[in-house]
Order: sequence, then structure tokens, then C-alpha cells
Amino acid sequence: MTDALKVTTLNVNGLRSALRKGLRDWAAREQPDVLLLQEVRADPMPDALADLGYAGAWFPAQKAGYSGVAVLSRRPLSDVRVGMPHAELDAEGRVLSAVVDGVRFVSVYLPSGSSGPDRQGFKDRTLLDFQAWTDALLAEGQPVVIGGDYNIAHQQVDLKNWRSNQKNSGFLPHERAWMTAHLASGLTDTHRACLGEAAEYTWWSNRANAYANNVGWRIDYLLASGVTVQEVCVDRDARLSDHAPLSGVIRPGGPLREA
Repeated sequence: MTDALKVTTLNVNGLRSALRKGLRDWAAREQPDVLLLQEVRADPMPDALADLGYAGAWFPAQKAGYSGVAVLSRRPLSDVRVGMPHAELDAEGRVLSAVVDGVRFVSVYLPSGSSGPDRQGFKDRTLLDFQAWTDALLAEGQPVVIGGDYNIAHQQVDLKNWRSNQKNSGFLPHERAWMTAHLASGLTDTHRACLGEAAEYTWWSNRANAYANNVGWRIDYLLASGVTVQEVCVDRDARLSDHAPLSGVIRPGGPLREA
């Protein structure tokens, strides 16, 4: 890597919707080198940001208008890996990765369990499978940045109303314990490392004026292994979806390993 590389992860909650809300202008202004998108909810749209220099890889769900992830880059992509593989998760288009400047970037959209017990059970099962996949990826020894919507707030500071959400999906004790173990497997929560003990959210419900009152959750992450991601912050004012873009910078010559 010879130049600084800016990476952004964003759950677009429908790529067409995000484009209508100004994604193109935002990308032209902020110029992330790598864009990790989740909940694309569309077939591949290679022309969406092509004139801004982005090419990429796409992994839509089998069900139309549902889920789907993408990795877009203004620098060459190589070794694209579609899926984990995992039949259930791959049917929903939830994990996609590619190498840019020697770093493997992963776009991940882990399931939500908020719709009921069946989906919570699916989430719980697939979290274990995703950890096994992550372990194998980290064992390859290549620098890795995982960006995406985990649908889990890790600590009390990561959501405004933590007391009233302890029995709700996304903040269940076993989900939080899984997140702790996930990080302990060799990943740095780069956003939290930059925040210290401060609160900063990445998602707000569309109900009860949650955004206006900043009643949010931090469920989107930039996790890193073998490379340092600095200056990680949320663009709360972007309003491209119900999630905010989360961006960080990898600088050449910086530490290859987190302390």
C-alpha cells in the first residue's frame, strides 16, 4: 500500500433508495476507496457508481428485493470470494470479500432476530458458523477488515436505552457474549478503539423520533486484523438510510498489528 486507503461500511437499506437520498453525491464528496454495502436489496448494479471510479463485486440474495451485499472499490479488486460457503446464509447474500491493496475486505450482513423466534434461532445458529468461517479466514494470515451490520450492540454504551432492551434481539446476553468472543478471536473493534468510552450510534429506528432524539444503536462495525484502521467515525448527517456510513483510514507505513 503506497497511499492512505479510506474504507466505508454502510447498510443502504435498499441501494435504489440510498441513491435517491444522495449516495452518489456523498461518495463523490467523501471519496472512500472501498465501499462495503449491505442490504442492497437489488440485483447487481455495476453502473450505479461506475462514473465515480467504482467497480466491484455483488452478492444478491436469491429472494428478490431482500438482503444482499457488495464490495465496491476505486482500486483494483482481486481474489473475490462469494459467500462463506454456507447454504442458508449464502441463499440470503450475506458475506462477500475481495482483496484491495493486500487487505481482504469483507462485507457482512448478519441476520436480525427481531421478527420472531424462528429468525432468532436462525441468527443464533449462523453466528456460530460465521465465527468458524472467521477463524479460518484469520488463520490465512492476511490483513483483514470486516465491515458490516452485525445486528448486535456489544456493550451498554452501544445503545441509548440498554436497560429496556436486555430481552430484545440485538442486545441479548448470549449475542453480546458471542460478540466478545468474536473480537477475542483476533479482531479489533476499530470504532470503539477510536471512541474510547464515548457513545456514538450507527442506526436509528424510524419510530418515535429516534434519530432526532439520538436514541440509537451501534450495530455496524469496522473490525480489523493485521492492519490498523484509524480515524474511525460515523457520518450521522448523511441520512442515506436508517444506518449511517462508518468510515476509517488505513495509512501506509502504519503498524501492521494492533497493540
